[in-house]
Amino acid sequence: MSHGAATVALERALEISRELAAVAEGGDVLMAVNLDAERLLLLKSFRLERKQPNAGELALLREISQLNDRALGSMEHRLRSKARAMDMAAVGRRAVAAYSNTRQR
Repeated sequence: MSHGAATVALERALEISRELAAVAEGGDVLMAVNLDAERLLLLKSFRLERKQPNAGELALLREISQLNDRALGSMEHRLRSKARAMDMAAVGRRAVAAYSNTRQR
């Protein structure tokens, strides 16, 4: 991979990171996993080619990192939301079970 190709790979990783952040916000876990895998390959190939990134590449890497943090935050928020919903359903099931024994016969 040439110096230019390494930068192109990094720019593509940034595009994927933007898409990944949007997908994570929408909650499409499967698509997020696929995009993350594709991005990882690009980042690894960049890292193999460029041991010392230049200033422009560092800026791209910082933006990728920020977008990654945003995507992770979105996915963690969705996970906590689903966990709360499951907890509330469990509380409801326990209440039904507890009060079903008090019905008049």
